[in-house]
Amino acid sequence: MTSAPIASAIEITPTAKISRETHGWRSKCLQRLIRMDLPVPRSFAVDCDSVRSISQGRPIPATELAEIFGGSGLVSVRPSAVSPEWGGPGTVLNVGINDALHERLTAQIGRANADGVYLSFVQSYATHIARLDPDLFTLDGPDALARALDIYRGETDEDFPQDPVKQLSEVLRSMARAWDGPTARLLRQAKGAPADAPLGLVVQEMALALGPGLCGSGTIQFIDPVTGTPRVTGRFRGQHHGQTVGSGAETLYLTQDDRGPALEDSAPEIFDELIRFGIASRERLREEMQIEFVLTGGAISVIDAVRTQRSARAGLRVAVSLARDGIIPVEEALMRVEPRALAELLHHQIDPRAPRDLIARGIDASPGAATGRIVFSASAAQAAQSRGEPCILVRRETVPEDIRGMHAAVGVLTERGGTTSHAAVIARGIGLPCIVGATGIVIDARNRTLRAGARTLSEGDEITIDGSTGEILAGAAVLLPPALDDAFTQLMDWAEDAGGLGVRANADTPEDALTARRFRAQGIGLCRTEHMFFDAERLPAMREMIFADTPEDRRLALERILPMQRADFTRLFEIMAGHPVTIRLFDPPLHEFLPSDRDGLRELAASLDLPLSDVTRRVEALTEFNPMLGMRGVRLGITVPEIYDMQARAIFEAAVEAGHKGDPVVPEIMIPLVSAMKEVELVRTRVDSVAAAVRNERRTDFTYHLGVMVETPRAALRAGDIAEHSAFLSFGTNDLTQMTYGLSRDDAGRFMGTYVNQGVFAEDPFHLLDEDGVGELVLTGVERARLHNPDITISVCGEHGGNPESIAFCDRVGIDYVSCSPFRVPVARLASAQSAIHRRRGR
Repeated sequence: MTSAPIASAIEITPTAKISRETHGWRSKCLQRLIRMDLPVPRSFAVDCDSVRSISQGRPIPATELAEIFGGSGLVSVRPSAVSPEWGGPGTVLNVGINDALHERLTAQIGRANADGVYLSFVQSYATHIARLDPDLFTLDGPDALARALDIYRGETDEDFPQDPVKQLSEVLRSMARAWDGPTARLLRQAKGAPADAPLGLVVQEMALALGPGLCGSGTIQFIDPVTGTPRVTGRFRGQHHGQTVGSGAETLYLTQDDRGPALEDSAPEIFDELIRFGIASRERLREEMQIEFVLTGGAISVIDAVRTQRSARAGLRVAVSLARDGIIPVEEALMRVEPRALAELLHHQIDPRAPRDLIARGIDASPGAATGRIVFSASAAQAAQSRGEPCILVRRETVPEDIRGMHAAVGVLTERGGTTSHAAVIARGIGLPCIVGATGIVIDARNRTLRAGARTLSEGDEITIDGSTGEILAGAAVLLPPALDDAFTQLMDWAEDAGGLGVRANADTPEDALTARRFRAQGIGLCRTEHMFFDAERLPAMREMIFADTPEDRRLALERILPMQRADFTRLFEIMAGHPVTIRLFDPPLHEFLPSDRDGLRELAASLDLPLSDVTRRVEALTEFNPMLGMRGVRLGITVPEIYDMQARAIFEAAVEAGHKGDPVVPEIMIPLVSAMKEVELVRTRVDSVAAAVRNERRTDFTYHLGVMVETPRAALRAGDIAEHSAFLSFGTNDLTQMTYGLSRDDAGRFMGTYVNQGVFAEDPFHLLDEDGVGELVLTGVERARLHNPDITISVCGEHGGNPESIAFCDRVGIDYVSCSPFRVPVARLASAQSAIHRRRGR
């Protein structure tokens, strides 16, 4: 039986065997600083295994600890976890001070300063090591040290420990056991660390920041943490040694500005040396670092260096800057930027330095921030827009008729809903900040008020919503503009060069298409034509078609819409300039185009010149028990074929017109909600007939591709049969998830949080593609489709097409491209590039 290893500490030297995995990030960082010849005080690393041994009662030998003390006689102990994000026990300063050292320090830095150093350690040791009541040691005055030592003696029946080795041994033991405590485990798990994550410790000689000459402590960093632009910032606190503040203490900023005196002016040679350290750290550590330093009589000691905290926009700029300067490879720059962070950069953001008057929270459904006056209806939003007043559309939940109001507003807030509710999906599509599921608010639409806690706001009051965090603020907040600068453009260029899946955009309007082109989408992967029918000029014709009794009457009504649809498609084709455009044929149930309230029914009856009772009966007849699983999609196209006939004609005529003006157009027509091969055959027959008619009428030949939107589990399972009659398949993972789970995405927000918290689902399946269930159907569909049609193009066009983790899955299973909301295209492009890099690296 072998004995357990003895805990030990090794001095951090340029050649010492120090690694992040065995000693933690701080030990490795200090070694790199030492290798750069920076003036780092003598430091020792206690490896993770030794820390674990210490927590189990096996201390470092006293002879080894005794060798650590030197110089000022004081040491500090700091945590060194494998990752800095995991945190650790608080730093303990001034270990080693005792009566004898106190006397020496008195002669060196004065009685008051020496008392302060000794008192701060007694307070720390008594409360964190001896576990005494901290209130007993809240002392001040000239005799505070003597009283603290007396209290310690009275509480423990022994003198304060005078042996530095015993002090250090107890500090190490306390920190090691604190790391293993249940509270610490929970905290680091919340930060993404495993429960049994290892901890190293660093013991470092302390440089005195008190005494004659220029003494003190400070930090310096070299970028603006919000923008990432080069800028020296920081603060130097003269005569500050930890919590001990000496006489003559003052605060200096690093550079001169309107805040006060600067170290740059009072000690230019020290400032220049710090700048040199920053440049060296950036080049050797390949990162923008914040340096912690101490001055002792004008001599610099570098105590630590940590990665400078930064916003998403600053992180992108830093990564690009490091790559441009040749400090890191381009691939590494791409991997350093979190794809989701790009979504924030495309919109206004609340300045993190500004105050926030938080009144409620909801689900962050669409990123960006906006300030506007509260409105409670789509018509009020349009009226506000006409007056040039920014407004926030506030609804219990949005419905299709609210789309006009959403376009008129600068942001949307709903009391109900989840990340895939109507408001969330539409808002992401048009790049509108949106918060849904704000259960902390109560909307009174009749009295036009919004109650949030004890506050009641009325229509016209100003609020700010942050769709990136879910925060709802009272009043106007300071907003930062979108960060679409040269660094962003450069990163996107590199992402394109890195390869990966193709990325198209879901675009229904010319504005969407222009946004998609601006973000360099490789085409339109989903154009939802039903949104075009809600236009005020088209809705009456659509309703007239719904109420028509014969196919001929339906055709006459649809003929009024045909030129408008043709113009829509022509404009899309022109904007995309030869890039592929996939147009989904009409999908929703007809009841969505009819009013449900009494006033709306009266207006409809008047416009159709029909009795109200007839209109009411017809609306009731079209009502389905479960319309999302009823007569919609291809079912509607087969039973009311005139709709698809009109749309096919509009597409072909638009393709001819756009082709005459510019690049050749090969439209891609997609059939929604297919579940059987026969459905595809029936629609193809009619579409081919329309194509032949347009060719004859226009005396122009053209080609087109017909494909299927795979949204039902049966379509995924029968993808082989369907692929034989299709040029492409596009998985609509929104509906495929609904049908696989038997779960409404609009209602899921009411309980999804509970399900995720209790581990029923690891994540909201409408947010992150369920690889085990829905993903299995996608994989099965891909394999069976390619078996029957090796040349078929396969894509994903649901909301998951803009999710980085889901994109990685798509890459693994052989998807050709993803399609997502225009404002998520950069996110998808970066995620696709990262997936390609991972694949090349064999991960």
